[in-house]
Amino acid sequence: MAEKRVKKNRFVKAWIDEHVNDHWVKEATRLGFRSRAAFKLIEIADKDHLFRPAMSAVDLGAAPGSWTQVLREKLGRKAHIVALDILAMEPIPGVLVLEGDFREASVLTRLEAALEGRKVDLVVSDLAPNLSGVASADQARSVHLGELALEFAANWLQPGGDLVVKAFQGSGFAEFQQAMQRDFDKVYVRKPKASRDRSREVYLVAKGLKSRV
Repeated sequence: MAEKRVKKNRFVKAWIDEHVNDHWVKEATRLGFRSRAAFKLIEIADKDHLFRPAMSAVDLGAAPGSWTQVLREKLGRKAHIVALDILAMEPIPGVLVLEGDFREASVLTRLEAALEGRKVDLVVSDLAPNLSGVASADQARSVHLGELALEFAANWLQPGGDLVVKAFQGSGFAEFQQAMQRDFDKVYVRKPKASRDRSREVYLVAKGLKSRV
């Protein structure tokens, strides 16, 4: 037990040291973003031309709010932005923040009600499961969250709208990418510089929701 405790303490110390010295963490602090994840969305949006002034957008898995901060900053005051997370999130002026589990039907109903029947231009999802340590189970949960985000986007995006979804390379990834390709004109795999190299995390960027007519 003592040996396991020592190994755990070493791991925690190494993570803290890496976090404190991380370039993106320092930049997030300097610029007032709530986490380093802000730079992932900024890079993706710049590369794939996702932002336009006064867009309407939904941010899934928003807490602590760095992606929502980016949306508010880039889309401007006339934008309509709704952010949702299972965790409590500090308010952001001009953003409707909802708390709840996106997997629950009642929460989805609240989110849809907040849109007041209006389709949106952009859906971004940084949803990720709580890790159990069982790789196959964690991967399955991640794919499921991605599928839920895709289903929501297919129902609530304007024709031509865009979707960004966090995904992890592994079992089910290729099938999920193919599902996105059926609904959108183009789908790209992006690995932002702010994503850690050792992580299997990538982002799928789906451009141009196809009309269902």
